[in-house]
Amino acid sequence: MENKESIDEKLENAFNLPKSVGEIVDIQPIPAPVPTGRDHLTNDYETVRANLYDIIDKGSKAIDGILHVASEGDSPRAYEVVSQLIKSVADANKDLLQLHKQLKEIRQDTPASTQSAQNITNQSIFVGSTNELQKLLRGKMQEIKQIESNP
Repeated sequence: MENKESIDEKLENAFNLPKSVGEIVDIQPIPAPVPTGRDHLTNDYETVRANLYDIIDKGSKAIDGILHVASEGDSPRAYEVVSQLIKSVADANKDLLQLHKQLKEIRQDTPASTQSAQNITNQSIFVGSTNELQKLLRGKMQEIKQIESNP
């Protein structure tokens, strides 16, 4: 009878691993770099865009195939499947255009593009006593009078 290696021994030899008998190997996972900020948005956009292109491409090929089947069999069900598939591909095309629109809106809403906008306060609340409010207003009135008197 031949000396047969176990599956574990074959794997250990193939991958040049330490023998599993009595050894404990601590393997630390290497964290994948997580994109942040603009990188994250760009990566997600590119992934979604590639997926939509893949769906559109596969759908178009499937339409060609099912049209051939439908024309050969003259089955109403086959033509129904063709129409559903065409609608799905058309929806994927619309989703692709919507993705571009959403990305444009997100980029316009980012802090980098709104830095030039002024800070406008529409409503404010004074927290303090009436006496403190009067002192604050008197001080502002004196500043205004000084500015007006010194042109």
